[in-house]
Amino acid sequence: MILQSLADYYERKRQLEPHSVPPIGFEENAISFVVVLDPDGSFVNLEDWREGEGKRKHGKSLFVPQSKDRTGTESWKTAFLLWDHPRYAFGLPKEGDARGTPAKRLEAFRQRILESFPNPKVDMGVNAVVRFYEKPESLKRLRDTTLWPLIELTNGNISFRLRDLPELICQSPIVREKIMREFTEDPGIGVGQCLITGQRASITELHPATSIQGSQATAKIHSFNLPAFNSHGKIKGANAPVGRPGAFAYTTALNYLVGTRNRPSNKQCILIGDASTVFWADEPTALEENFADIFDEPRKDDPDRSTRALKALYEAPQRGVAPIEDKQTRFYVLGLGPNAARIAIRFWYVGTVADLAHNIQRHFDDLRLVHGEREKPNLTLRSLLNATALGTVKYPNGDPDKVPPNLGGEVMRSILECLPYPATLLQGAVRRIRAEQEVSYPRAAMVKACLNRTRKIHEKELTMSLDEDSTNVAYLLGRLFFVLEEAQWAAHSTKTNPGTNSTIRDRFYGAASATPITVFPQLLRLYPHHISKAAKSGRKGIAVRLEKLVDNITGKLPATNPFPSYMVISEQGRFAVGYYHQRHEFFSPNQSVQGE
Repeated sequence: MILQSLADYYERKRQLEPHSVPPIGFEENAISFVVVLDPDGSFVNLEDWREGEGKRKHGKSLFVPQSKDRTGTESWKTAFLLWDHPRYAFGLPKEGDARGTPAKRLEAFRQRILESFPNPKVDMGVNAVVRFYEKPESLKRLRDTTLWPLIELTNGNISFRLRDLPELICQSPIVREKIMREFTEDPGIGVGQCLITGQRASITELHPATSIQGSQATAKIHSFNLPAFNSHGKIKGANAPVGRPGAFAYTTALNYLVGTRNRPSNKQCILIGDASTVFWADEPTALEENFADIFDEPRKDDPDRSTRALKALYEAPQRGVAPIEDKQTRFYVLGLGPNAARIAIRFWYVGTVADLAHNIQRHFDDLRLVHGEREKPNLTLRSLLNATALGTVKYPNGDPDKVPPNLGGEVMRSILECLPYPATLLQGAVRRIRAEQEVSYPRAAMVKACLNRTRKIHEKELTMSLDEDSTNVAYLLGRLFFVLEEAQWAAHSTKTNPGTNSTIRDRFYGAASATPITVFPQLLRLYPHHISKAAKSGRKGIAVRLEKLVDNITGKLPATNPFPSYMVISEQGRFAVGYYHQRHEFFSPNQSVQGE
């Protein structure tokens, strides 16, 4: 299903935007330097085709003949047609090369051309490249150019063009025709029924690579590259037969979605934790355009982009337009994780555009929470995940490297399928709150969302703002803890003593949220002293307000056992939300709500 959907997406792009994906037998790769030749093979010039500025310069993304994996001790034998690394195109040595290996690579590159064009004169450009390598002085003149040191420094890919033609020789019509013919005529490892297209075709021995962040350059989704993977006498790709056209289509589509260092993924790939998440639809839709903006971090040059995308999603029902009304178009989301030489499937979602739009709305509704004016109105997945991790000097709001590797994919799956959020998300948020004694906006929103999706029938749903009618003990104790903390601050914050160095939150939050009986009786004994001291120091108004809050909250606590001996993780979460709500209500009379 996954490979078939990707192959269908390649056909969609090929028909609607033929210049966006490479034709059969080609791939998108970066070309850094181009050798300009005369038709007789004489060296004319060496051109720098890199793009960007300074250290960010990179090769230009172009469609070139498809490459192959190069591994093992005989990797020098595998050269690409009319473009390649300088070690092959020019025979540059590398550290650790055996004697004679650079010359072997150079000869392999030349022989690769002659394999496809035994008579190179059929194409003027191909003939020029062959003639170029027949002239000993050609490489010498090339090494004397001012750009040669850059080639040795950057190792950027090399290709060729004729003096009077702008396109590369490997892109000429005759070369394209020859590559397509080779592709279709290659018998592979035999002929069989393709599992993707259902048609009989040459079976691919090893599928093309798809590199994602964190994986090896030769990583694959589909691979039978070792004898241990064979069964019933079948070797390599014959164990799960996929035709060459089908393998080319799905890998090309996936590489287009993932993107490259030189060409962004056209906003169809976002990194969630360590999972590269790609998405597409059967046909162009507004959700396909806005999906990345909804979930990914806002761009620095357009920080309101995600807000606009989410607003458009919420306004769709009022306008009666897609994506809410699109119940026919299928939408796909694929999460890929690095796994050495292979790519792991973290999650796979298939649904209609309308269903997905509703599930996304549900996610942001669950997160909706009062917040400060300077807080981001919509919490991104990265900010939620980072809030579960330990903060560092570089990442005070949570180090992304400390986020559990599978958590991002699990959260994304919960959003897409409208499932309960993973338990590790709630546990991570509560654990960081207790460790840092800080109930931040992202953590409180995350806890609220997790608890509301897993609450029992008799439990009241947590609201966006302070719920003064709630009688939940954990929620009330969270509110009470803030009020007692504020009473202590009011008592000690004067003109001569602007504040205490350590509040009860710093000393007692962890114990108060997990084992209330060990903390609250002692805090309530100190509370009258704090109120009295605050009133005497000119803070009578605050003292009166705090007294009313304490009376109101304690009046809702049960008469017997008001302070439990232990609270489970979900109750600790409600304690945190109660604390957050009470703090925001106390300091923010003009409240703002996420999503408004």
